[in-house]
Amino acid sequence: MEVTGRIIAILPEQGGVSKTGNEWKKQEYVLETQDQYPKKVCFQLFGADRIAQAAIQLDEMLTVSFDIDSREYQGRWFTNINAWKVERALSAEGMPAAGGTTPGNFAPASAPVAPDFGPTNPVDDLPF
Repeated sequence: MEVTGRIIAILPEQGGVSKTGNEWKKQEYVLETQDQYPKKVCFQLFGADRIAQAAIQLDEMLTVSFDIDSREYQGRWFTNINAWKVERALSAEGMPAAGGTTPGNFAPASAPVAPDFGPTNPVDDLPF
């Protein structure tokens, strides 16, 4: 699944040590869609390397690809939205949207080219 919107909150990083002795980290972010009726989506990135690689900043426009996972614990159900890909949203010109930065170099998009319908004919022979 995929959602696009602006980051409105970055929650504190959480971490610990698993039963097997491995360290883990996760970071949660709140994204607000830009629809007529905006929705807020709290998603998480799991792993210190993914958190560092995404380098999500407040007020960025992002497109987040994610999986939804629910699990039961002591009779209650909990749902996580686990992001597996984060991309900076691009404006119509192919540049990063306002408020966001995209790593790498982007060449500006060229101006749209009008289609060529051949030579103009002042006599229109179409039946309508």
